[in-house]
Amino acid sequence: MPETSGQERTEKATPKKREDARRKGQVAMSREVSSAMILLGSLGFFYFAGSWMFWNLSEVIRRVFQNIGTLRFESINDASVFSMELLERLLSILIPFVLPLAILGLVANIMQVGFQLSSEAMAPKLSKLNPIAGIKRFVSLKALVELAKSLVKLLIIGSIAYVLVKSDMDAFPLLIHQEVGQILVFIARVALKIGFFVCLALIVLATLDFLYQRWQHEKDLRMTKQEVKDEQKQTYGDPKVKSRIRSMQLEMARRRMMEAVPEADVVITNPTHLAIAIKFDAAKMVAPQVLAKGAGHVAQRIKEIAAEHEVPLVEDKPLAQALYKMVELGDYIPAELYRAVAEVLAYVYRLKGMYRRE
Repeated sequence: MPETSGQERTEKATPKKREDARRKGQVAMSREVSSAMILLGSLGFFYFAGSWMFWNLSEVIRRVFQNIGTLRFESINDASVFSMELLERLLSILIPFVLPLAILGLVANIMQVGFQLSSEAMAPKLSKLNPIAGIKRFVSLKALVELAKSLVKLLIIGSIAYVLVKSDMDAFPLLIHQEVGQILVFIARVALKIGFFVCLALIVLATLDFLYQRWQHEKDLRMTKQEVKDEQKQTYGDPKVKSRIRSMQLEMARRRMMEAVPEADVVITNPTHLAIAIKFDAAKMVAPQVLAKGAGHVAQRIKEIAAEHEVPLVEDKPLAQALYKMVELGDYIPAELYRAVAEVLAYVYRLKGMYRRE
């Protein structure tokens, strides 16, 4: 229901609403979590394998410049072979760095929303090319919140970098007396220190942003009372229609039940409120079976049909109440009622035998 209805979104999202939103790619996900994990992975790689990467890249560059004067490309194939060899060397150095970072980014997303591929979210939409809609997205409240978050993140990271660099300012003049290798080691140490503290700050920001995204997502998914009712109608059907269908089903079941009453051997009554029609065929049944049962008006109708078809009526209040409560329509009677029902059937069979002799 549209917002113009005046109803507030006070109801929590239903499972169907959540599933539809997830199918559209609308999930609570913070990009800061992925950024923090990728930065943490990068720091770990450079700390343990940074020197390996540096010296291997240096070796590739050194060989290229050493042999640049002797390189002869007499054909396109020679240039292609050289380019492929250089590319293979670079990939062998970069893949151990890039691949784990890609996996970390994927894991960060799966940790937040689970494994979900949304074809609807990835499908191209011409509406995204609408410049007016694009401007609205830029000036929306969500865009302003994202801008504020970016400014806060930039301010925090800049402050951390400034404080850490300032703490090492006294060592900068001494670098002019050191060799290139020592200068590079100093730069790497300062960079790792800045990266470590920035990573800690990003982890805190990512946690806060993830909680905010969850809250915002839940708020966006909230529904009005009318939307909940409309969804229930779509999912389970209109309650009025369902009630009508149930009444028709009950009527059909009652009609079938009444049609089975003439086949009964006996109808046990309360005598006025309950009526239970029972049949027993020793050749086909393991125990007596309840063909029909009812209370009030239904019980009266069962007794009328039984009388029309000369089915004996036997009054037994305790047995009628037990059968009505314990046995469902079409079920066999339980073992604890065998004796009482057998006595009734024996009585009925004796009556039928007397009628036959007469």
